[in-house]
Amino acid sequence: MRKLKLDELNRVSVTEFKKQEKLPVIVVLDNVRSMHNIGSIFRTSDGFAVEQIYLCGITAQPPHREIEKTALGATQSVNWTYFDTPMQAAERLRTDGYKIIAIEQAESSIMLNEFTPVANEKYALIFGNEVNGVSDEVMAKIDACIEIPQFGTKHSFNVVVSAGIVLWDFFSKIVA
Repeated sequence: MRKLKLDELNRVSVTEFKKQEKLPVIVVLDNVRSMHNIGSIFRTSDGFAVEQIYLCGITAQPPHREIEKTALGATQSVNWTYFDTPMQAAERLRTDGYKIIAIEQAESSIMLNEFTPVANEKYALIFGNEVNGVSDEVMAKIDACIEIPQFGTKHSFNVVVSAGIVLWDFFSKIVA
């Protein structure tokens, strides 16, 4: 087996990416503090062609060297908007007709493997702060909560790992 060379990967340009059909998902970062995590989520969002990222609260905004270390240019391809608070983002999402889903461990959460996205529905996936998770005020306004099943001794995944797992799941269920 031979690894593919860069010119064999058929990557689209940023201009082509901006024009292509997107996964009907907006990723919302609720006070994510690590710029490396933010950059990695940009890169993952590029990989799954998400519609947009909403950066909220203390979540840093591009351009920033520490975000770019892990984003590797994805801040130019993925559209993003900043909101002072995650509640402002939730209000905009509600107005724009998105189903708002927190990725969190909560009462009545739906396990990711049991969740099926509805065709032609638009989704906003909220990923929370590395320590405190999704803010309580946003949790009071969500439509649903998805939990990633876990079977080890730890009680959480890194926010980037969570985003990768959930975005792959949505992509495989919506596009495939």
